[in-house]
Amino acid sequence: MRKGARAAVIGGVFAVMVGGAGYGAYNVVTSISGDGGGGGGAAGPAPVKTGPPSGAEVKEASRAFFAAWEKGDAAKAASYTNYASNAEGLLAGYHDDAHLTDVKITPGALSGATVPFSVKATVSYDGKSKPFAYDSELTVVRGETTGKALVDWKPSVVHPDLKDGDTLVTGESASPAIEAVDRNNVVLTKEKYPSLGPILDALREKYGDTAGGSPGIELSIRHGSEGSGDTTLVTLAKGRTGKVRTTLSASAQAAAEKAVTQYSESSVVAVKPSTGEVLAVANHRADGFNAAFLGKLAPGSTMKIISAATLIDNGITTANGPAPCTATAVWQSQTFHNLTGMQPQEKATLSDSFARSCNTAFVKYADAVKVDSLTNEAQQRFGLGQNNWKTGIESFDGSVPASGGPDTAANLIGQGQVQMSPLNMASVTATAMTGVFRQPVIVPRALDDRELATAKGLSGGTVAQLRSMMNRTAVSGTAARVMAGLGGRIGAKTGSAEVDGQARSNSWFTGYRNDIAAAAMTQEGGHGGEAAGPIVAAVLRTGG
Repeated sequence: MRKGARAAVIGGVFAVMVGGAGYGAYNVVTSISGDGGGGGGAAGPAPVKTGPPSGAEVKEASRAFFAAWEKGDAAKAASYTNYASNAEGLLAGYHDDAHLTDVKITPGALSGATVPFSVKATVSYDGKSKPFAYDSELTVVRGETTGKALVDWKPSVVHPDLKDGDTLVTGESASPAIEAVDRNNVVLTKEKYPSLGPILDALREKYGDTAGGSPGIELSIRHGSEGSGDTTLVTLAKGRTGKVRTTLSASAQAAAEKAVTQYSESSVVAVKPSTGEVLAVANHRADGFNAAFLGKLAPGSTMKIISAATLIDNGITTANGPAPCTATAVWQSQTFHNLTGMQPQEKATLSDSFARSCNTAFVKYADAVKVDSLTNEAQQRFGLGQNNWKTGIESFDGSVPASGGPDTAANLIGQGQVQMSPLNMASVTATAMTGVFRQPVIVPRALDDRELATAKGLSGGTVAQLRSMMNRTAVSGTAARVMAGLGGRIGAKTGSAEVDGQARSNSWFTGYRNDIAAAAMTQEGGHGGEAAGPIVAAVLRTGG
Protein backbone atom coordinates (compact mmCIF):
# COMPACT_ATOMS: atom_id res chain seq x y z
CA MET A 1 0.00 0.00 0.00
CA ARG A 2 2.86 2.39 0.61
CA LYS A 3 3.70 3.72 -2.82
CA GLY A 4 6.29 6.28 -3.84
CA ALA A 5 8.16 5.95 -0.59
CA ARG A 6 11.82 5.06 -0.38
CA ALA A 7 12.33 5.73 3.29
CA ALA A 8 15.43 7.73 4.18
CA VAL A 9 15.60 6.85 7.87
CA ILE A 10 16.96 9.32 10.33
CA GLY A 11 19.58 7.41 12.25
CA GLY A 12 19.09 6.76 15.92
CA VAL A 13 22.73 5.93 16.61
CA PHE A 14 24.80 8.66 18.22
CA ALA A 15 27.86 9.69 16.22
CA VAL A 16 31.13 8.93 17.95
CA MET A 17 32.90 11.72 16.07
CA VAL A 18 30.77 14.77 16.79
CA GLY A 19 32.40 16.83 14.06
CA GLY A 20 30.84 14.55 11.42
CA ALA A 21 32.35 12.20 8.84
CA GLY A 22 32.38 14.88 6.16
CA TYR A 23 34.54 17.23 8.16
CA GLY A 24 36.77 14.50 9.48
CA ALA A 25 37.60 13.66 5.85
CA TYR A 26 38.20 17.33 5.08
CA ASN A 27 40.82 17.55 7.83
CA VAL A 28 42.70 14.51 6.54
CA VAL A 29 42.82 15.80 2.96
CA THR A 30 43.92 19.25 4.02
CA SER A 31 46.70 17.82 6.14
CA ILE A 32 48.03 15.68 3.33
CA SER A 33 47.79 18.33 0.61
CA GLY A 34 49.22 21.14 2.73
CA ASP A 35 52.85 22.16 2.30
CA GLY A 36 53.98 21.73 5.86
CA GLY A 37 55.91 18.53 5.08
CA GLY A 38 59.39 18.26 3.64
CA GLY A 39 61.10 21.49 4.40
CA GLY A 40 59.36 24.32 2.59
CA GLY A 41 59.42 26.32 5.76
CA ALA A 42 55.67 26.76 5.69
CA ALA A 43 53.74 27.23 8.90
CA GLY A 44 51.91 24.26 10.44
CA PRO A 45 48.16 23.80 10.28
CA ALA A 46 46.08 26.61 11.67
CA PRO A 47 44.87 26.04 15.22
CA VAL A 48 41.32 24.69 15.62
CA LYS A 49 38.94 27.43 16.74
CA THR A 50 37.20 27.06 20.07
CA GLY A 51 34.38 28.81 21.88
CA PRO A 52 30.89 29.68 20.68
CA PRO A 53 30.53 30.69 17.03
CA SER A 54 30.41 34.41 16.37
CA GLY A 55 27.35 36.09 14.90
CA ALA A 56 29.05 36.29 11.53
CA GLU A 57 29.88 32.57 11.64
CA VAL A 58 26.28 31.69 12.58
CA LYS A 59 24.96 33.75 9.69
CA GLU A 60 27.41 32.29 7.17
CA ALA A 61 26.98 28.65 8.25
CA SER A 62 23.18 28.87 8.11
CA ARG A 63 23.28 30.76 4.79
CA ALA A 64 25.44 28.07 3.18
CA PHE A 65 23.22 25.31 4.58
CA PHE A 66 20.03 26.97 3.35
CA ALA A 67 21.49 27.63 -0.11
CA ALA A 68 22.46 23.98 -0.62
CA TRP A 69 19.12 22.77 0.75
CA GLU A 70 17.20 25.05 -1.62
CA LYS A 71 19.17 23.66 -4.58
CA GLY A 72 18.43 20.07 -3.54
CA ASP A 73 22.13 19.30 -3.01
CA ALA A 74 21.73 16.98 -0.02
CA ALA A 75 25.41 16.04 0.23
CA LYS A 76 26.57 19.64 0.25
CA ALA A 77 23.88 20.76 2.71
CA ALA A 78 24.76 17.86 4.99
CA SER A 79 28.43 18.86 4.89
CA TYR A 80 27.48 22.04 6.74
CA THR A 81 26.14 20.03 9.69
CA ASN A 82 27.86 18.21 12.54
CA TYR A 83 26.23 14.88 11.64
CA ALA A 84 26.59 14.67 7.89
CA SER A 85 25.65 11.01 7.36
CA ASN A 86 22.24 11.32 9.00
CA ALA A 87 21.57 14.76 7.59
CA GLU A 88 22.24 13.66 4.02
CA GLY A 89 19.75 10.80 4.20
CA LEU A 90 16.88 12.99 5.34
CA LEU A 91 17.75 15.90 3.07
CA ALA A 92 17.93 13.55 0.08
CA GLY A 93 14.56 12.09 1.06
CA TYR A 94 13.13 15.61 1.18
CA HIS A 95 13.38 15.67 -2.61
CA ASP A 96 13.34 11.99 -3.58
CA ASP A 97 10.76 10.57 -1.18
CA ALA A 98 8.70 13.60 -0.14
CA HIS A 99 8.75 15.03 -3.70
CA LEU A 100 9.30 18.57 -2.44
CA THR A 101 10.64 21.09 -4.95
CA ASP A 102 10.84 24.88 -5.48
CA VAL A 103 12.18 25.21 -1.96
CA LYS A 104 12.53 28.77 -0.66
CA ILE A 105 13.96 29.35 2.81
CA THR A 106 13.73 32.72 4.54
CA PRO A 107 15.83 33.16 7.69
CA GLY A 108 14.57 35.27 10.56
CA ALA A 109 16.48 37.39 13.04
CA LEU A 110 19.29 35.60 14.85
CA SER A 111 18.88 34.91 18.55
CA GLY A 112 22.38 34.09 19.69
CA ALA A 113 23.36 30.94 17.81
CA THR A 114 19.75 30.09 16.91
CA VAL A 115 18.32 30.93 13.50
CA PRO A 116 14.53 30.76 13.01
CA PHE A 117 13.41 30.31 9.43
CA SER A 118 10.37 29.76 7.25
CA VAL A 119 10.12 27.26 4.41
CA LYS A 120 7.92 27.42 1.34
CA ALA A 121 7.94 24.52 -1.11
CA THR A 122 5.77 22.62 -3.55
CA VAL A 123 4.82 18.98 -3.10
CA SER A 124 4.09 17.22 -6.40
CA TYR A 125 3.05 13.63 -7.05
CA ASP A 126 1.22 11.81 -9.83
CA GLY A 127 0.30 15.01 -11.63
CA LYS A 128 -1.00 16.73 -8.49
CA SER A 129 0.70 19.64 -6.70
CA LYS A 130 0.09 21.71 -3.59
CA PRO A 131 2.04 24.37 -1.68
CA PHE A 132 3.67 23.42 1.60
CA ALA A 133 4.82 26.00 4.15
CA TYR A 134 6.04 25.81 7.75
CA ASP A 135 8.46 27.35 10.26
CA SER A 136 11.45 25.75 11.94
CA GLU A 137 14.77 26.72 13.48
CA LEU A 138 18.37 25.58 13.73
CA THR A 139 21.30 26.20 16.02
CA VAL A 140 24.90 26.66 14.94
CA VAL A 141 27.64 25.06 17.05
CA ARG A 142 31.36 24.66 16.72
CA GLY A 143 32.55 21.30 15.42
CA GLU A 144 34.65 19.64 18.09
CA THR A 145 37.18 18.15 15.69
CA THR A 146 37.23 20.89 13.03
CA GLY A 147 36.50 24.09 14.91
CA LYS A 148 34.16 25.05 12.08
CA ALA A 149 30.76 26.62 12.63
CA LEU A 150 28.26 23.86 11.81
CA VAL A 151 24.50 23.39 11.91
CA ASP A 152 23.69 21.27 14.97
CA TRP A 153 21.88 18.41 13.25
CA LYS A 154 18.46 17.36 14.48
CA PRO A 155 15.60 15.94 12.40
CA SER A 156 13.46 18.90 13.51
CA VAL A 157 15.67 21.19 11.43
CA VAL A 158 14.02 19.77 8.31
CA HIS A 159 10.52 19.88 9.83
CA PRO A 160 9.63 20.69 13.46
CA ASP A 161 7.56 17.50 13.91
CA LEU A 162 10.31 15.10 12.79
CA LYS A 163 12.03 12.91 15.37
CA ASP A 164 14.74 10.26 15.17
CA GLY A 165 13.62 7.41 12.92
CA ASP A 166 10.96 9.48 11.12
CA THR A 167 10.81 10.06 7.37
CA LEU A 168 8.94 12.40 5.04
CA VAL A 169 7.12 10.59 2.23
CA THR A 170 4.59 11.46 -0.44
CA GLY A 171 2.46 8.82 -2.08
CA GLU A 172 -0.59 6.70 -1.50
CA SER A 173 -1.41 6.90 2.19
CA ALA A 174 -0.35 3.95 4.29
CA SER A 175 -3.92 3.65 5.56
CA PRO A 176 -7.21 5.21 4.42
CA ALA A 177 -8.27 8.28 6.36
CA ILE A 178 -10.73 7.80 9.21
CA GLU A 179 -13.33 9.91 10.94
CA ALA A 180 -13.09 9.04 14.63
CA VAL A 181 -16.20 9.69 16.71
CA ASP A 182 -16.86 9.53 20.43
CA ARG A 183 -19.42 7.38 22.22
CA ASN A 184 -22.18 9.85 21.25
CA ASN A 185 -21.10 10.17 17.61
CA VAL A 186 -19.30 13.51 18.15
CA VAL A 187 -16.43 13.86 15.65
CA LEU A 188 -12.98 13.91 17.26
CA THR A 189 -10.27 15.90 15.49
CA LYS A 190 -6.70 16.78 16.41
CA GLU A 191 -7.54 20.43 15.78
CA LYS A 192 -10.17 20.47 18.53
CA TYR A 193 -8.46 17.93 20.77
CA PRO A 194 -4.71 18.44 20.13
CA SER A 195 -3.34 15.67 22.32
CA LEU A 196 -5.48 13.11 20.47
CA GLY A 197 -3.25 13.59 17.39
CA PRO A 198 -0.96 10.57 17.94
CA ILE A 199 -3.93 8.47 19.08
CA LEU A 200 -5.99 9.27 16.00
CA ASP A 201 -2.95 8.46 13.85
CA ALA A 202 -2.60 5.11 15.63
CA LEU A 203 -6.31 4.34 15.20
CA ARG A 204 -6.05 5.15 11.50
CA GLU A 205 -3.05 2.86 11.08
CA LYS A 206 -4.79 -0.04 12.82
CA TYR A 207 -8.37 0.32 11.63
CA GLY A 208 -8.15 2.40 8.44
CA ASP A 209 -8.12 -0.65 6.19
CA THR A 210 -11.28 -2.09 7.73
CA ALA A 211 -13.26 1.10 8.37
CA GLY A 212 -14.69 1.36 4.88
CA GLY A 213 -12.34 3.97 3.44
CA SER A 214 -9.88 4.10 0.56
CA PRO A 215 -6.35 5.63 0.48
CA GLY A 216 -5.62 9.16 -0.68
CA ILE A 217 -2.39 10.80 -1.86
CA GLU A 218 -0.57 12.54 0.98
CA LEU A 219 2.65 14.09 2.18
CA SER A 220 3.14 12.48 5.58
CA ILE A 221 5.54 11.93 8.41
CA ARG A 222 6.12 8.20 8.62
CA HIS A 223 7.06 7.64 12.23
CA GLY A 224 9.84 5.25 13.12
CA SER A 225 8.42 4.38 16.53
CA GLU A 226 6.41 1.18 16.67
CA GLY A 227 2.65 1.55 16.89
CA SER A 228 2.60 5.14 15.63
CA GLY A 229 0.55 5.88 12.54
CA ASP A 230 1.58 8.33 9.83
CA THR A 231 0.96 12.02 10.45
CA THR A 232 -0.54 13.74 7.40
CA LEU A 233 0.93 17.13 6.50
CA VAL A 234 -0.64 17.79 3.08
CA THR A 235 -3.45 15.96 1.25
CA LEU A 236 -3.01 16.08 -2.51
CA ALA A 237 -5.97 13.84 -3.31
CA LYS A 238 -8.60 12.71 -0.85
CA GLY A 239 -9.50 9.09 -0.50
CA ARG A 240 -12.77 7.84 0.96
CA THR A 241 -12.94 8.34 4.73
CA GLY A 242 -13.83 5.42 6.97
CA LYS A 243 -15.54 5.75 10.34
CA VAL A 244 -14.14 4.48 13.64
CA ARG A 245 -16.24 4.65 16.78
CA THR A 246 -14.31 5.11 20.02
CA THR A 247 -15.31 4.86 23.67
CA LEU A 248 -14.18 8.43 24.36
CA SER A 249 -16.47 11.13 25.73
CA ALA A 250 -16.07 14.50 24.02
CA SER A 251 -16.96 16.37 27.22
CA ALA A 252 -14.48 14.41 29.35
CA GLN A 253 -11.85 14.73 26.62
CA ALA A 254 -12.29 18.50 26.45
CA ALA A 255 -11.87 18.77 30.23
CA ALA A 256 -8.78 16.54 30.13
CA GLU A 257 -7.23 18.58 27.31
CA LYS A 258 -7.74 21.83 29.21
CA ALA A 259 -6.53 20.42 32.52
CA VAL A 260 -3.20 19.03 31.30
CA THR A 261 -2.23 22.31 29.65
CA GLN A 262 -1.93 23.84 33.13
CA TYR A 263 1.09 21.67 33.94
CA SER A 264 4.00 20.76 31.70
CA GLU A 265 4.86 17.10 31.12
CA SER A 266 1.42 15.94 32.27
CA SER A 267 -0.83 13.05 31.27
CA VAL A 268 -4.28 11.85 32.33
CA VAL A 269 -6.64 8.96 31.57
CA ALA A 270 -10.27 8.51 32.60
CA VAL A 271 -12.17 5.22 32.41
CA LYS A 272 -15.72 4.07 33.09
CA PRO A 273 -15.40 1.49 35.90
CA SER A 274 -18.63 -0.32 35.02
CA THR A 275 -17.38 -1.13 31.50
CA GLY A 276 -13.63 -0.45 31.27
CA GLU A 277 -14.23 2.05 28.46
CA VAL A 278 -11.67 4.86 28.18
CA LEU A 279 -13.48 8.19 28.41
CA ALA A 280 -10.54 10.55 28.01
CA VAL A 281 -6.79 10.47 27.34
CA ALA A 282 -4.69 13.62 27.19
CA ASN A 283 -1.01 14.52 27.24
CA HIS A 284 0.78 17.86 27.48
CA ARG A 285 4.39 17.05 26.71
CA ALA A 286 7.18 18.64 24.72
CA ASP A 287 8.04 15.30 23.09
CA GLY A 288 4.49 14.44 21.95
CA PHE A 289 4.77 11.00 23.60
CA ASN A 290 1.54 9.27 24.65
CA ALA A 291 2.72 8.81 28.22
CA ALA A 292 -0.89 8.39 29.33
CA PHE A 293 -0.93 4.94 27.70
CA LEU A 294 2.76 4.14 27.30
CA GLY A 295 4.49 5.78 30.27
CA LYS A 296 6.64 3.53 32.45
CA LEU A 297 7.27 5.36 35.70
CA ALA A 298 7.18 4.62 39.43
CA PRO A 299 3.66 5.54 40.63
CA GLY A 300 4.60 6.51 44.17
CA SER A 301 1.98 6.14 46.87
CA THR A 302 -0.90 5.56 44.44
CA MET A 303 0.55 2.02 44.47
CA LYS A 304 -0.67 1.71 48.07
CA ILE A 305 -4.10 0.80 46.68
CA ILE A 306 -2.63 -2.50 45.44
CA SER A 307 -0.40 -2.82 48.49
CA ALA A 308 -3.34 -2.37 50.87
CA ALA A 309 -5.30 -4.98 48.91
CA THR A 310 -2.30 -7.34 49.22
CA LEU A 311 -2.16 -6.92 52.98
CA ILE A 312 -5.93 -7.50 53.29
CA ASP A 313 -6.14 -10.46 50.87
CA ASN A 314 -3.17 -12.21 52.52
CA GLY A 315 -4.66 -11.84 56.02
CA ILE A 316 -1.83 -9.61 57.22
CA THR A 317 -4.00 -6.72 58.41
CA THR A 318 -7.30 -4.97 57.63
CA ALA A 319 -8.48 -1.42 57.12
CA ASN A 320 -9.21 -1.18 60.85
CA GLY A 321 -6.25 -3.36 61.82
CA PRO A 322 -2.81 -2.17 62.90
CA ALA A 323 -0.42 -0.33 60.58
CA PRO A 324 1.83 1.77 62.87
CA CYS A 325 3.25 4.93 61.31
CA THR A 326 6.77 5.30 62.67
CA ALA A 327 9.26 8.08 61.94
CA THR A 328 11.48 5.71 59.92
CA ALA A 329 11.52 2.08 58.87
CA VAL A 330 14.53 -0.06 57.98
CA TRP A 331 14.37 -2.95 55.55
CA GLN A 332 17.52 -4.86 54.63
CA SER A 333 19.79 -1.96 55.64
CA GLN A 334 17.79 0.64 53.66
CA THR A 335 16.08 3.35 55.70
CA PHE A 336 12.70 4.64 54.53
CA HIS A 337 11.19 8.00 55.52
CA ASN A 338 7.83 9.69 55.38
CA LEU A 339 7.02 13.07 53.90
CA THR A 340 8.70 15.92 55.76
CA GLY A 341 6.66 17.02 58.75
CA MET A 342 4.58 13.84 59.13
CA GLN A 343 4.21 13.03 62.81
CA PRO A 344 4.54 9.38 63.91
CA GLN A 345 1.35 7.56 64.91
CA GLU A 346 2.28 4.34 66.66
CA LYS A 347 -1.32 3.15 67.07
CA ALA A 348 -2.42 3.90 63.53
CA THR A 349 -4.72 1.59 61.62
CA LEU A 350 -4.20 0.75 57.95
CA SER A 351 -6.96 3.25 57.15
CA ASP A 352 -5.15 5.94 59.17
CA SER A 353 -1.83 5.31 57.43
CA PHE A 354 -3.43 5.03 53.99
CA ALA A 355 -5.26 8.36 54.35
CA ARG A 356 -2.06 10.09 55.57
CA SER A 357 0.06 8.22 52.99
CA CYS A 358 2.50 6.95 55.61
CA ASN A 359 5.33 5.05 53.93
CA THR A 360 6.77 3.39 56.99
CA ALA A 361 3.47 1.68 57.86
CA PHE A 362 3.67 -0.26 54.60
CA VAL A 363 7.42 -0.85 54.71
CA LYS A 364 7.13 -2.44 58.17
CA TYR A 365 4.94 -5.17 56.65
CA ALA A 366 7.63 -6.14 54.13
CA ASP A 367 8.62 -8.99 56.47
CA ALA A 368 5.12 -10.42 56.30
CA VAL A 369 4.76 -10.07 52.52
CA LYS A 370 6.34 -12.73 50.36
CA VAL A 371 8.57 -11.59 47.54
CA ASP A 372 5.88 -12.42 44.96
CA SER A 373 2.77 -11.42 46.97
CA LEU A 374 2.49 -7.95 45.48
CA THR A 375 3.19 -9.32 41.99
CA ASN A 376 0.48 -11.95 42.33
CA GLU A 377 -2.02 -9.39 43.62
CA ALA A 378 -1.28 -7.05 40.71
CA GLN A 379 -1.53 -9.78 38.09
CA GLN A 380 -4.30 -12.01 39.38
CA ARG A 381 -6.67 -9.42 40.84
CA PHE A 382 -5.86 -6.14 39.03
CA GLY A 383 -4.94 -7.63 35.63
CA LEU A 384 -1.55 -5.90 35.49
CA GLY A 385 1.88 -6.88 34.26
CA GLN A 386 1.11 -9.78 31.91
CA ASN A 387 1.58 -7.96 28.60
CA ASN A 388 -1.86 -8.95 27.30
CA TRP A 389 -3.96 -5.79 27.24
CA LYS A 390 -5.54 -5.03 23.88
CA THR A 391 -6.95 -1.54 24.28
CA GLY A 392 -7.25 -0.88 20.54
CA ILE A 393 -3.95 0.98 20.31
CA GLU A 394 -0.51 0.29 21.76
CA SER A 395 -0.42 0.49 25.55
CA PHE A 396 1.67 -0.57 28.55
CA ASP A 397 0.16 -3.06 31.00
CA GLY A 398 2.15 -2.04 34.07
CA SER A 399 4.98 -3.95 35.72
CA VAL A 400 5.18 -5.21 39.31
CA PRO A 401 8.16 -7.60 39.34
CA ALA A 402 8.84 -9.98 42.20
CA SER A 403 12.08 -8.22 43.13
CA GLY A 404 13.78 -9.05 46.40
CA GLY A 405 16.18 -7.12 48.62
CA PRO A 406 15.29 -3.52 49.51
CA ASP A 407 12.97 -3.41 46.50
CA THR A 408 10.50 -5.71 48.28
CA ALA A 409 9.77 -2.83 50.63
CA ALA A 410 10.20 -0.08 48.04
CA ASN A 411 7.67 -1.73 45.71
CA LEU A 412 5.01 -1.51 48.42
CA ILE A 413 5.19 2.30 48.32
CA GLY A 414 5.37 2.56 44.52
CA GLN A 415 9.13 2.95 44.18
CA GLY A 416 11.69 0.19 43.57
CA GLN A 417 11.01 -1.70 40.36
CA VAL A 418 7.29 -0.91 39.99
CA GLN A 419 6.30 0.88 36.76
CA MET A 420 2.89 2.23 35.82
CA SER A 421 1.14 4.58 33.39
CA PRO A 422 -1.87 6.78 34.14
CA LEU A 423 -3.94 4.23 32.18
CA ASN A 424 -2.80 1.50 34.56
CA MET A 425 -3.61 3.51 37.68
CA ALA A 426 -7.03 4.56 36.37
CA SER A 427 -7.74 0.87 35.85
CA VAL A 428 -6.48 0.04 39.36
CA THR A 429 -8.89 2.58 40.82
CA ALA A 430 -11.76 1.22 38.73
CA THR A 431 -11.03 -2.32 39.96
CA ALA A 432 -10.76 -1.16 43.57
CA MET A 433 -14.10 0.60 43.22
CA THR A 434 -16.07 -2.22 41.59
CA GLY A 435 -14.13 -5.36 42.51
CA VAL A 436 -14.13 -6.40 38.84
CA PHE A 437 -11.16 -6.03 36.51
CA ARG A 438 -12.38 -4.80 33.16
CA GLN A 439 -9.51 -4.36 30.74
CA PRO A 440 -9.54 -0.76 29.46
CA VAL A 441 -10.50 -0.26 25.81
CA ILE A 442 -10.48 2.84 23.61
CA VAL A 443 -12.45 1.19 20.79
CA PRO A 444 -15.21 -1.37 21.36
CA ARG A 445 -14.18 -5.01 21.36
CA ALA A 446 -16.83 -5.65 18.72
CA LEU A 447 -14.82 -3.62 16.23
CA ASP A 448 -12.27 -6.39 15.73
CA ASP A 449 -13.38 -9.18 18.10
CA ARG A 450 -10.04 -9.10 19.90
CA GLU A 451 -9.53 -11.11 23.08
CA LEU A 452 -9.35 -8.94 26.19
CA ALA A 453 -7.25 -9.62 29.29
CA THR A 454 -9.00 -11.04 32.34
CA ALA A 455 -8.35 -11.26 36.09
CA LYS A 456 -10.34 -12.61 39.01
CA GLY A 457 -10.79 -9.25 40.71
CA LEU A 458 -11.40 -8.56 44.38
CA SER A 459 -13.74 -9.92 47.01
CA GLY A 460 -16.62 -7.83 48.27
CA GLY A 461 -14.94 -7.45 51.63
CA THR A 462 -11.70 -6.14 50.14
CA VAL A 463 -13.59 -3.71 47.90
CA ALA A 464 -15.55 -2.34 50.85
CA GLN A 465 -12.32 -1.69 52.77
CA LEU A 466 -10.51 -0.10 49.81
CA ARG A 467 -13.45 2.16 49.03
CA SER A 468 -13.71 3.18 52.65
CA MET A 469 -10.00 4.07 52.78
CA MET A 470 -10.07 5.92 49.47
CA ASN A 471 -13.19 7.83 50.51
CA ARG A 472 -11.51 8.82 53.77
CA THR A 473 -8.45 10.01 51.84
CA ALA A 474 -10.68 12.12 49.58
CA VAL A 475 -12.73 13.59 52.43
CA SER A 476 -10.20 14.15 55.22
CA GLY A 477 -6.82 12.78 54.07
CA THR A 478 -4.10 13.94 51.70
CA ALA A 479 -6.56 14.31 48.78
CA ALA A 480 -9.19 16.36 50.64
CA ARG A 481 -8.16 19.78 49.32
CA VAL A 482 -8.21 18.61 45.70
CA MET A 483 -11.47 16.67 45.97
CA ALA A 484 -13.35 19.38 47.88
CA GLY A 485 -16.68 20.22 46.28
CA LEU A 486 -17.08 16.94 44.39
CA GLY A 487 -20.36 15.26 45.28
CA GLY A 488 -21.52 11.68 44.89
CA ARG A 489 -19.47 8.59 45.68
CA ILE A 490 -15.85 9.73 45.77
CA GLY A 491 -12.44 8.32 46.64
CA ALA A 492 -8.83 9.12 45.90
CA LYS A 493 -5.15 8.41 46.55
CA THR A 494 -2.23 10.79 46.26
CA GLY A 495 1.31 9.87 45.30
CA SER A 496 4.73 11.34 44.69
CA ALA A 497 7.61 9.35 43.25
CA GLU A 498 11.25 10.28 43.68
CA VAL A 499 13.44 9.93 40.59
CA ASP A 500 17.23 10.00 40.59
CA GLY A 501 18.55 13.20 39.08
CA GLN A 502 15.28 15.13 39.48
CA ALA A 503 15.03 18.09 41.83
CA ARG A 504 11.31 17.45 42.38
CA SER A 505 9.35 14.24 42.58
CA ASN A 506 6.80 13.13 39.98
CA SER A 507 3.26 14.01 41.00
CA TRP A 508 0.64 11.21 40.85
CA PHE A 509 -3.05 11.22 41.73
CA THR A 510 -5.91 8.83 41.14
CA GLY A 511 -9.53 9.09 42.12
CA TYR A 512 -13.12 8.19 41.33
CA ARG A 513 -16.50 9.86 41.36
CA ASN A 514 -19.58 7.76 40.69
CA ASP A 515 -18.92 5.86 37.43
CA ILE A 516 -15.72 7.60 36.37
CA ALA A 517 -12.17 6.86 37.54
CA ALA A 518 -9.16 8.92 36.51
CA ALA A 519 -5.42 9.00 37.09
CA ALA A 520 -2.83 11.62 36.22
CA MET A 521 0.93 12.04 36.35
CA THR A 522 3.02 15.20 36.11
CA GLN A 523 6.77 14.77 35.83
CA GLU A 524 8.57 16.90 38.42
CA GLY A 525 5.18 18.14 39.61
CA GLY A 526 5.90 17.61 43.31
CA HIS A 527 3.33 16.13 45.69
CA GLY A 528 0.27 14.39 44.30
CA GLY A 529 -2.14 17.16 45.21
CA GLU A 530 -0.01 19.91 43.67
CA ALA A 531 -0.26 19.07 39.96
CA ALA A 532 -1.75 15.66 39.15
CA GLY A 533 -4.58 16.14 41.66
CA PRO A 534 -6.16 19.21 40.05
CA ILE A 535 -6.01 17.49 36.65
CA VAL A 536 -7.93 14.47 37.93
CA ALA A 537 -10.46 16.62 39.79
CA ALA A 538 -11.18 18.62 36.63
CA VAL A 539 -11.95 15.43 34.71
CA LEU A 540 -14.06 13.95 37.52
CA ARG A 541 -16.21 17.08 37.54
CA THR A 542 -17.47 16.26 34.05
CA GLY A 543 -19.12 13.10 35.32
CA GLY A 544 -18.08 11.30 32.11
